[in-house]
Amino acid sequence: MSRPLIDLVRHGFAPTGGEPPRVLVVGDLMLDRYLWGDVERISPEAPVPVVRLHRETERMGGAANVAANLAGLGLRAVLAGYVGDDANGERLARMCAETGIDAHGLVVSGNRSTIAKTRVIGGHQQMLRIDREEVTPYLAEDRGALAERVLGLLRERPPAAVILSDYAKGVLDGELCRRLIDAARARGIPVLVDPKGRDYAKYAGATTLTPNKKEAAEACGVPARDIDALLAGAGRLAAELNLEFMTVTRGEEGISLIGAQGVEHLPATARQVFDVSGAGDTVIATLAAGLVAGLTPAAACGLANLAAGIVVGQVGTVPIARDELLHAIEVEDAVEQADKICQPDVLMRRARAWRARGERLVFTNGCFDLLHAGHVTYLEQARKQGDRLIVGLNTDRSVSALKGPSRPVIHENDRARVLAALEAVDAVLLFDEDTPIELIRALRPDVLVKGSDYTEDQVVGAQDVKGWGGRVALIDFLPGRSSTTILNRIAGE
Repeated sequence: MSRPLIDLVRHGFAPTGGEPPRVLVVGDLMLDRYLWGDVERISPEAPVPVVRLHRETERMGGAANVAANLAGLGLRAVLAGYVGDDANGERLARMCAETGIDAHGLVVSGNRSTIAKTRVIGGHQQMLRIDREEVTPYLAEDRGALAERVLGLLRERPPAAVILSDYAKGVLDGELCRRLIDAARARGIPVLVDPKGRDYAKYAGATTLTPNKKEAAEACGVPARDIDALLAGAGRLAAELNLEFMTVTRGEEGISLIGAQGVEHLPATARQVFDVSGAGDTVIATLAAGLVAGLTPAAACGLANLAAGIVVGQVGTVPIARDELLHAIEVEDAVEQADKICQPDVLMRRARAWRARGERLVFTNGCFDLLHAGHVTYLEQARKQGDRLIVGLNTDRSVSALKGPSRPVIHENDRARVLAALEAVDAVLLFDEDTPIELIRALRPDVLVKGSDYTEDQVVGAQDVKGWGGRVALIDFLPGRSSTTILNRIAGE
């Protein structure tokens, strides 16, 4: 992937100098509630685990999670659907406001409560899910109000794209789907659909559908395990529905793009899968963002594939964040450990993403000329002080200023590359100043590490770090190991 794509994501998929595009999301809204705890024993009352509750969190679910993904990517999301006249509905509306989502499309149902799903998590394992929802059809007047609201949004403030997020909870019936798709396509607005059920006729004329493997198999009437039959059936279905292309998400197998040019498959990018909840929401939101920004379907699918690989590595319904996607693009574009060597803007984005996940940042700095066992042990001990270790590396010029014209022995790019190959190191940044104080102030690490040959009052940045609540750690070096000793031996001294 290229620098233009990084710039595109950084600017919220906006055209040069323009505002981020607006995307209208219509569908089934839910509130996802999580009860987090640990399982330590089995109940004496019944053969069930006892979860010791530690905390509770709430997240937007269903179509609301699609909108949250768009907002996380920097786009302007407009959300439409039903909430109940209840506390959960009020909470969803507040969460929209907190996330920057335009909630003018919300309609308060006269006969149904807000859909809410409560999950009990023991460690990283989901123990139980409790669903609060009703199956009574929405009132005719509510249906009319929602149709008028979304069609009005299309007329008055035409979005760059429309997403129909169908969770089969009663919002996207055949009539509303047809009216929305016809109205959007008449204005040249692409329509992306995350479908449910067996009857896909109501989605005819959309730009693309994004079923998962099981949903596509059911719609095509073929076994999900027969991939050749599945992809052939998806191609026929796309032609019957007059779609521009079909996008089939296949979990750990990646994403398949079926279009006029045939089938293109993108393998999954996740290194570790904790929870696939909400991954489909991330795919369709990122796909829409890419398409409205002018990417080809293949390039937009590649971006969506990267985004999905990020969110399945987290527990629960978690929308994608722009900094995380930027990091994934940079990693994808780099080669092995070399992606750890950062420019300042890249490092700051990664630091923000790490901190957003609750990870503690550790910073140390040095010349690291002629890397030896003492350096390696020191860096391993530094890494244990937190979750991510960032190394500030002196440039050749600054090493010469510190140690004399005969140093460094190893060029700065080679020193950076060797450091980046160490498992303990998460990022390397070259700095040319006499001290790393400005870098420390920009990063605001949680832990500042130096060798124990320093005292705390001699450590550059110590007072700054302690001032924002961090700490300083002084680590012993292995005795008898130093670059100077090695050079003296080489010189025969």
